[in-house]
Amino acid sequence: MASARTTQDILADLIAFDTTSSKSNLALIDYVEAYFAGFGVPVLRSVNEDATKANLFASLGPEETGGVVLSGHTDVVPVDGQPWTSDPFSMIEKDGRWYGRGTCDMKGFIAAALAKVPVFLSRPLQAPIHFAFSFDEEVGCLGVHHLIEQIAREVPKPAVVIVGEPTEMQVVVAEKGIHGFETTVTGLEAHSSNTHRGVNAIMVAARLIEFLRGVAEDYRVAPPTLPRQSDFDPPYTTLSIGMIEGGTAVNIIPRQCSFRWECRPLPGDQASDILDRLTAFAETELLPEMRTRFPGATIETELHAAVPPLSPERGSPAEALATFLTGANSTAVASFASEAGIFQDAGIAAVLCGPGSIQQAHQPDEFIALDQIAACEDFLDRLAGWAHDGPVWPKR
Repeated sequence: MASARTTQDILADLIAFDTTSSKSNLALIDYVEAYFAGFGVPVLRSVNEDATKANLFASLGPEETGGVVLSGHTDVVPVDGQPWTSDPFSMIEKDGRWYGRGTCDMKGFIAAALAKVPVFLSRPLQAPIHFAFSFDEEVGCLGVHHLIEQIAREVPKPAVVIVGEPTEMQVVVAEKGIHGFETTVTGLEAHSSNTHRGVNAIMVAARLIEFLRGVAEDYRVAPPTLPRQSDFDPPYTTLSIGMIEGGTAVNIIPRQCSFRWECRPLPGDQASDILDRLTAFAETELLPEMRTRFPGATIETELHAAVPPLSPERGSPAEALATFLTGANSTAVASFASEAGIFQDAGIAAVLCGPGSIQQAHQPDEFIALDQIAACEDFLDRLAGWAHDGPVWPKR
């Protein structure tokens, strides 16, 4: 039997693994698997197509339905170009905070959960507690789909998922989704003095972007249609253009221009509605005009990522358990996206509840406050007591 390790010890080890989404996370997964092996706990892995990344799933307690999943992603965002004042992959403590990439988002939660393994094992569990650690959350929640498929095949269905994203230990019962798109305009090159002979892809892209700005304004001024929509900040579905590329020289009419954009729909709003409006505008207003000069002109939009919102489920077992464990009398919503909505779509009730503030996520000198870690550890201790006493679901 392995000896217990502190959250600090484990988190320092996890931070030292550079699991930026563009890189492999296998060294971290090997570390976590070895940690579980020290307690005699087997793990399951599911991998990406080229086996360079893996999810990890482990279970404690009885093999039965109705368990609780502690879920976290292992990847982190890049540090390139950020003005860090310390090594982002070497955790340091200063002024009651732990600094390092991923301390807040979200290796702090993973470390706290792992540190509680001996606590969970010391009290015979009447309800299973699962650990689900995924890859590539930061680039579209790609890995969790493999993990959920594995759970459905090989594990009795859990009742609840607690996603430990940084919520300052508030219970978040609803969040926006995110859909990422790339729109590519293909026109016709010509000398810039002969604008009547070419089809300027950048100018067409500009009209598409302006159309999306109008769509965004429609959502901004529309009144909320569902309960809790007005609780979000901002309280409407948003659109944003993040990248644009096109052209080869100032004196050449550009043949191609592409731009990447996202929408973050509220629960109840559909990203497909926005795409349908953009497609209709392109097909009825832009393409006929473009094809009078060049029949081969095209406007194509590709979906790169799709993460559904987490819809509020009043009185769900996830909300009831999380509020019971935190002692909270109220719940919150979040404007960022996570894997919670994907678990919900798979039929498992989900909430977010984890240490740290989202305001620190993705920032230089990312940190997590020690009092947040302590609150998370208390939360997990209460979960251990609940799972030991028996799976009696609190009421809301």
